[in-house]
Amino acid sequence: MKIWNQYLLPKTIDTAMSLLLEHEGYARLIAGGTDLLLDIQQGRHDPIDTLIDITHIPELQQITIEEDQILLGSAVTHSTILENQDLQENTRCLVQACSGIGGSQVRNVATIGGNVAHALPAGDGSIALLALNAEARIISKDGERWELMENLFTGPGIPSFDPCKELLACFRFSIPKRNERTAFHRVMRPQGVAIAILNMAIWMQEADEGIVENIRIAVGPAGPVPFRARQTEDFLRGHQLKEDVIAQASEILRAEAKLRTSRHRATKEYRKHLLGYLLKTVMSK
Repeated sequence: MKIWNQYLLPKTIDTAMSLLLEHEGYARLIAGGTDLLLDIQQGRHDPIDTLIDITHIPELQQITIEEDQILLGSAVTHSTILENQDLQENTRCLVQACSGIGGSQVRNVATIGGNVAHALPAGDGSIALLALNAEARIISKDGERWELMENLFTGPGIPSFDPCKELLACFRFSIPKRNERTAFHRVMRPQGVAIAILNMAIWMQEADEGIVENIRIAVGPAGPVPFRARQTEDFLRGHQLKEDVIAQASEILRAEAKLRTSRHRATKEYRKHLLGYLLKTVMSK
């Protein structure tokens, strides 16, 4: 089966957008291709006439700090994220999330933008960026806009932006302050099956005596899109992270998360049990 007819390598965002609009409806942007090409080969996506490879655009491969924010290009690979000292020091949840994606060969080519654009409810990069309250820069023929991570998804595998007309350029998020920390953890299927039974990321701001001043909790898959556990967050604010508090928070989380039995992951009941373990784990990291 022929997967594509043309493979183009633009060097600038403007050129990439021109090509995307020139071949509108028949072209898709590609970076690492570790999701898109497999989907085509395995019949989950129709063959594409034109692939536009954005990995030769320098702007999309940069990790920079501007004032109190980190800007992360969409074509940055997971391996690059793991090796970046600024991310290691400031956003542990993102580094921890990317460290478990595929094997080293996959991480060398798979990109953070591809992970998000694939729009899976358990996407490790998406879950970490959701906890960081990241925004995404979307470029279209009408200009550009910044969208909150939680607004980027409309359903399993369906982003809110149009990948046939729009380019996901980068992400931005605040650098955690001294009293803020992040963490990520996931439980994997055994025997080398590279999907998460369940994953979780947090960003937490602590006041004196270990009281939770503010918190964000992201879970996947816990619904049709990457999930923010807002009821659990509301409960934890103002509480000390004692064992009984985490136990109560776990029950709230089990009630608000939309879990289901999956033959590829685990039963609903087992995944509900895991929510308490994951919450306790990320709180202690």
